[in-house]
Amino acid sequence: MTLPNDLAILLGEVSADRMAATVATLASDRMAGRRVGSAGGAAARAWLITQLDAIGAVVWTENFQVRAVPQVYEAVTATWGDANRSTRLVFGRQVAIHPASVDAAETRRSRLGVAGTHDPAGRWLVVPAEMSLFDAYQDTRDAAGLLVRRAVDADGWQFTTLAGPDPGPLPVLTLDPDTHRTVLAAAAGSPSWFAGATPLRRDDVTGTNIHAQLRQAVPGGTELLLTAHYDGVGDHPGLRHPGASDNASGVAVVLEAARILARGLPDGVGLCVALLDGEEVGALGSAHHAAQLRDLGAAPLVVNVDGAGRLDGSAAVEAGGPAHRLLALLDQAGRYTGVPLAAGPMASDNRRYGGAGLAAVGIGAGMGGYHSPADTPDRVDAATLTAIARLVVTTAHLAGAAPVRPSSPAGDKR
Repeated sequence: MTLPNDLAILLGEVSADRMAATVATLASDRMAGRRVGSAGGAAARAWLITQLDAIGAVVWTENFQVRAVPQVYEAVTATWGDANRSTRLVFGRQVAIHPASVDAAETRRSRLGVAGTHDPAGRWLVVPAEMSLFDAYQDTRDAAGLLVRRAVDADGWQFTTLAGPDPGPLPVLTLDPDTHRTVLAAAAGSPSWFAGATPLRRDDVTGTNIHAQLRQAVPGGTELLLTAHYDGVGDHPGLRHPGASDNASGVAVVLEAARILARGLPDGVGLCVALLDGEEVGALGSAHHAAQLRDLGAAPLVVNVDGAGRLDGSAAVEAGGPAHRLLALLDQAGRYTGVPLAAGPMASDNRRYGGAGLAAVGIGAGMGGYHSPADTPDRVDAATLTAIARLVVTTAHLAGAAPVRPSSPAGDKR
């Protein structure tokens, strides 16, 4: 499809170098993985505010409370062996802490056993791969702890999560599949032992969303809201989590699109940005913001970007709320820009906005090194950053050029 001349000019302004620099800054050591409520998150937030100020936005922040954020406060050490040998496991690769674990900083050394087979008293119990953690808890009287299998990524890292179950009654460590298989065989055979600790506290913290208004909509006009979460899972002691693809890349795309659209949208079209905190703990920042918009009766078209690291064939798209018109605009934008789109799950902030009755789409393109030390800036593809930024700019431009007020949620008589 031939691009309209004014849109072609806008798309020519998209800078991969500028977006790559944003990714590198947010994934740097001083941002420390950007966990909600952390000093690294505050450093990222301060820097992002300066970037929004620089493009002429009116910027403000809003706080919300987050309960029980899991934080590993010491490097995990774990060793296993028998009478003849001992093997120390590598934190983040061979061993990590399960989010259901209790906080137990003191190393426990005990015999190995198999959950559901051996007397649990005084043993670290290896949970067979086919047994759920729930089933393993059925017989854990006086056990030292549980060892469960967890998959690793292509680089051999276990992925870190902050959202998860409440703590159970025992220390719980996760083992990579190869280590789990070996330790399970040892537990079922000759006498062997395991020693480990689970230094995992849960902190109540404050999350902070960043809001920016770049253009004011005329009454009844189209309002666009571009969103991306800037938080990550945060560093562990001795273990960096840069969070480059997830989601420094999405933030870079939104900043670049906002910079271009601030001067390139038709008069009367509104443009706001929300850089959201707390996505990694259950999308709490977007839940807070979506509820505010619903209560105010606002109805922006929401475009959320979570991951623009590497376009693997097509960008994943998920729509929510009364998004038929917005989805049609996104489809047209994909045709204009040559970015293939495919329906796919985007379990991110877009779901909070859609659930509040707003027209929302989530866009994602790759999560290399998801929630692990492998999510580094060098793995974020410049061509993908450019493609997703062009897609967002085109969608917004089409919405502004042919504004259609989104339909109200079912039952709303406004």
